Amino acid sequence: MVSRLGLPLSFAGLVAKVGQPGFLGQIFSLITNPANGPSALSGLTSNLGSLASGATSSPVANLGSQFLSSIFGSNMSSVTDSIGRSVGVSSGKAGSLLAMAAPLVLGVLGQHVRQNNLSAADLGSTLKAEAPSFQRFLPAGLGSLMGGASNLASNLTAAVPAKVATGNRWLWPVVLLAALLLCLFWFFNRTKAPVSDAVQPASIAAANAGSSATSALGDFFKTKLPDGVELNIPQLGIESKLISFLGDSSKPVDTTTWFNFDRLLFDTGKATLQPSSQEQLNNVAAILKAYPHVHVKLGGYTDNTGNAAANVALSGARAKNVMDALVAAGVDPSRLQSKGYGDEHPVGDNATEEGRAQNRRIAMLVTQK
Repeated sequence: MVSRLGLPLSFAGLVAKVGQPGFLGQIFSLITNPANGPSALSGLTSNLGSLASGATSSPVANLGSQFLSSIFGSNMSSVTDSIGRSVGVSSGKAGSLLAMAAPLVLGVLGQHVRQNNLSAADLGSTLKAEAPSFQRFLPAGLGSLMGGASNLASNLTAAVPAKVATGNRWLWPVVLLAALLLCLFWFFNRTKAPVSDAVQPASIAAANAGSSATSALGDFFKTKLPDGVELNIPQLGIESKLISFLGDSSKPVDTTTWFNFDRLLFDTGKATLQPSSQEQLNNVAAILKAYPHVHVKLGGYTDNTGNAAANVALSGARAKNVMDALVAAGVDPSRLQSKGYGDEHPVGDNATEEGRAQNRRIAMLVTQK
């Protein structure tokens, strides 16, 4: 699994899922999103430092997060854990490098689609045609991962068939970017000892905790929105509650009916959304697009530990990043607003860890139906 999924660009994973119903259309909508326009790629490459550090939360970066989520879905945590273990970096660092690569790949694909005036079907055919070539050099690059960066690029280059170099020049930026990201993995690993087995129980415990939280939301079921889009959502999740509220004309808009997101994760102490959050963000965006007259307010909250002013700033940044992610998913920004409330309006007991975890949340208020 590490060898197959470790390549940061996930090109092989993209090709493998092209034939799945609805997948190609979903990816093509990300590639052709206005945020991924002609200037997006040059803007990203000129600001790689911010992209690598996670300091940017631009719409195109959010598109990259959606791109990763579309390919890996619920397996995202397993992917970053596996990559991290294989190269001796933390799962968070592996996730950061993947998040750095994704918008760059989208930029390359967007440029290719625009230059060749491709449809979704055309892109799918192109990806399938290139699959054998890409898969032939994929193992060679990954085989060099633990051996150092000095011969990584040459191994990748040597394994690429000549026809790729001469007939499909658009693919070269993807290949070179793959080499760059693999070199970055090596760079972060070169002065570190391998991750010891001692960290495994913590990783397993975290995975089990996430699984328990998801199971507490009830069974997943399929539901169709007014615009015909079908979602697979949990019975007790925010999506189900929001759909029920919006579809019930007897429930008026008020200032007290807030809906808590239940599957959003942020990096500790930061406003950066983790890729696993994208599934719920996509669902909520689809719901808002199916009810085009609805306006909402996003509220960010923290527990009461730490500096109160810093908590307000952090909660505000998190709420805004969620709003930006919904905009990147196609929701009109004029329908959205966000605000950070810090440790105001707790829903749990701040004297307990469980209560503090409940208070660290993003909630949504419907302000217009």
